[in-house]
Amino acid sequence: METIARWLTEKDRENFNAFICSHPKGHALQLWEWGEIKGRTGWKPWRLLLENKNGDVIAAATVLERRLPLIGAPIFYCPRGPVVDMHNQAKLTAVMDAIKDLAKKQKAILLKIDPDIPSEDQVLSQLLTAAGFKKMDNGKNFEGVQPKFVFRLDISPDEEVLLANMNQKTRYNIRLAIKKGVHIRIGTRTDLPEFYRVLKETTERDNFLVRSYSYFEDIYDTLVPTGFGQLFIAEFEGKIIAGTLAFVTGDKAWYIYGASSNSYRNVMPNYLIQWEMIRWAKANGCSLYDFRGVSGDLSEDNPLYGLYKFKKGFNGEFTEFIGEWDFVYRPFMYTIWQIAEKVYSGKLKGLLAKLRGK
Repeated sequence: METIARWLTEKDRENFNAFICSHPKGHALQLWEWGEIKGRTGWKPWRLLLENKNGDVIAAATVLERRLPLIGAPIFYCPRGPVVDMHNQAKLTAVMDAIKDLAKKQKAILLKIDPDIPSEDQVLSQLLTAAGFKKMDNGKNFEGVQPKFVFRLDISPDEEVLLANMNQKTRYNIRLAIKKGVHIRIGTRTDLPEFYRVLKETTERDNFLVRSYSYFEDIYDTLVPTGFGQLFIAEFEGKIIAGTLAFVTGDKAWYIYGASSNSYRNVMPNYLIQWEMIRWAKANGCSLYDFRGVSGDLSEDNPLYGLYKFKKGFNGEFTEFIGEWDFVYRPFMYTIWQIAEKVYSGKLKGLLAKLRGK
C-alpha cells in the first residue's frame, strides 16, 4: 500500500484533530492539545499523519518523547494510540515504520503503546507480537501508565433507560442528592482553586499523589476553551463539596479527575455529579462514557474495591484493555532502562507506603 507519512507543524492542527475526533479509536490523549500539555511537563510531542496516494488521512499518532536523566537517551510513548485500524496490517506497519524512522533519528530506546483495545482481541495480540512488540505485565491495580481496567457505559439509550439499568442503590443515591439539594453546575476558571482544595482533601484521605495546581490550570486553559474538556462542580448549601474534570473527543467522554470533600459525603454528591456528566456527554453527541480506572483485583478485601463498586453501580461494562506493549529499538539501553524503572518504581512504592502510614 502506497502511503505518505508526514510529521506535522502547527498549521496541521485542525486537520489532525478532525481525524482523531472522527476515528472510532480516536482518543483525548491523542489530541494535538494533549501533546501541548505534556510538552510543558518535560515531554516533546511529535504528531504524525499517514495519507494514501489520494491524500486521504488513514492514520494519525501523537508520539511523546522524553529524554531520560543519566541515561541520556529518549523513550517514545504513544498514549492510547496510534489512531489507526490496527487490524489492517499494512496500515499498522506503515505507521510503525514512520515512527521507527523518527526513533532512529532521535536515538530512542523504545516505543511504548497501550491501545484502546479490549484484551480479548487475540488477533491484535498476535499481530503486535509478529510485528516485534513485547507485551508488558503491569499487574491488576494502577501499575501501568494508563489504567488497564475501566468501566465503560453505552449512553446511547435515553435517560430513563440508563437510570433503570443502574444498580438500585446508585439510582437511589442520585435521587437522594437531588432531594437533599445538591446542585451540579458547569465549573468556571474561577472555581479551579476551590476544586484543587477539595482534590487535595481527596488525595490525603485516599493516600495518593496529586499534581501541582498549575497542571490543572494548564488542562483547563488548554482543553476547556477548545471544547475538549469540562469542569463540573457540586454545591451544597452554598459550598463546593465535589468536582470533576471530563475530557471529550468525538463521540466519547472520559471521567478523568474527581474530588470530594470530607464534609457532606452523606448527601451523595459523587453519584449526582456522575449522572450530570453522563447527561452532558449525551447532550454533546457522545455515545460512550468512560469511568476510567478500577482495579482488576475484584476481591472485596482489596482497598480499591469501593471504587469498583461505585463505578459498577452505573451499569457500565467492566473492560480489560490489551495492556502496554514495548517496541525495542536499542536492546542494551532498553535493559538499562528496565533496571532504572524498577529502582524508581521501588522508591515510589516506598513513598506511597510512608504516606499511607501517616
